[in-house]
Amino acid sequence: MLGLLATIFVIQIVYVSCLTLRMILTLKGQKYLAAAIAFVEITIYVLGLNMVLKYLDQPISLIVYAAGYGLGVLTGSWIENKLALGYVTLRVIINDPRSTLPNQLRDLGYGVTTWMGYGRDGERLMLEVLARRKNQARLYQTIVDIDPKAFIVTLEPTQFHGGFWTRASKR
Repeated sequence: MLGLLATIFVIQIVYVSCLTLRMILTLKGQKYLAAAIAFVEITIYVLGLNMVLKYLDQPISLIVYAAGYGLGVLTGSWIENKLALGYVTLRVIINDPRSTLPNQLRDLGYGVTTWMGYGRDGERLMLEVLARRKNQARLYQTIVDIDPKAFIVTLEPTQFHGGFWTRASKR
């Protein structure tokens, strides 16, 4: 019975990790990869569910099934975070309109668009910076190191067309 419970647990972790990755890939427009994962996912799901249904008279099998599901969510999220798929846009608001931050970021290879904004206390320099998600933490820390008072909002774009980024990403 212990071997069966371990199998159910592992199957659930793999199944839900696949489910989590498939959903994220679907949202990011990776439909073919998501479809391939869905094939594996549903096969594993049917196998795991079949095992649990055979042993419904053993409540521990259902508990192990549910525990595997929960751990699978965490595992799938961890995997996706390590893959860091997609892009982020950092919208940055700086108090000093003459800040050198935009050029410093450009020197590091980031595409930066700037414009003037007006807040409660006057002019603000507005920046929009697009980066790969895997570079998000480094970019964020760079901005904070250069201007600790910068206001930063992170967004996840789903599509973009034209501009510096599309030309640079084709290289």
